[in-house]
Amino acid sequence: MTNWLTVERGEAPLVVSIPHAGLELPAQLERRLVSPWLGRKDADWRVDRLYDFAATVGATIVRTAISRTVIDVNRDPSGASLYPGQATTSLCPTETFDGEPLWRPGEAPDEAQIAERRVLWFAPYHQALGAEIERLRGMHRRVVVYDAHSIRSRIPRLFAGELPVFNIGTYDGRSCDPELASAVDVICRGGGEPTVVNGRFKGGWTTRAYGAPERGVHAIQMELACRAYMAEPQNPSEANWPGPWDEARAGPIRAVLRDVLAACLDFAGSLTAA
Repeated sequence: MTNWLTVERGEAPLVVSIPHAGLELPAQLERRLVSPWLGRKDADWRVDRLYDFAATVGATIVRTAISRTVIDVNRDPSGASLYPGQATTSLCPTETFDGEPLWRPGEAPDEAQIAERRVLWFAPYHQALGAEIERLRGMHRRVVVYDAHSIRSRIPRLFAGELPVFNIGTYDGRSCDPELASAVDVICRGGGEPTVVNGRFKGGWTTRAYGAPERGVHAIQMELACRAYMAEPQNPSEANWPGPWDEARAGPIRAVLRDVLAACLDFAGSLTAA
């Protein structure tokens, strides 16, 4: 499969990673799934559209068109859980967020197939992401890595109740300077929507692997509740999910996200090299 990885280069000290908006299922794998819809159900729907302004502020954007069902590039490549003791999905998921089997009987990926997917998709994604971070580090003293996500507001298997709209993750303060986390938190709260820092989602593999404040790389994850920009059915099904884009909801959220990325640039640019 070609053209599954997109890198849009900018010169500003900001990298926007979009690892889960992809919907593509290679034909040889799609045939093995219970259904293509289940294979796409847990995508970060339309996150690429939410952040389509990022290039205009000079950000570098790295995204994959491959569905996270094929391989999740925001998981530990060793297969270790990022949230021990909590329900989550794996590097090559075998079930949806709701616990539904993804693969037909006998078709779930084995270790050899997982290793092949790491080579085909996981490694190139992170080689590209890492290369862009290092390119920008050569130009700026600080670089912000902003990992953009979304998720349904209610998934009882993963968390209780309704998720806040803005879920900011900094690996419990280890992946970025507190000044940056605070600035993003203040902007999100100022938008009037429920906000949490290091709640259920503390940052995935990207945030944890690249966040190195001592090296001038500050990584932060934003997990948006989908209701912020689209209708969410109470019981998602193939007939009603994903819900339609709702510009009346999305417009104000995009305004907040613009301010968030501006804050990331302000933080990084405060130490921009001459």
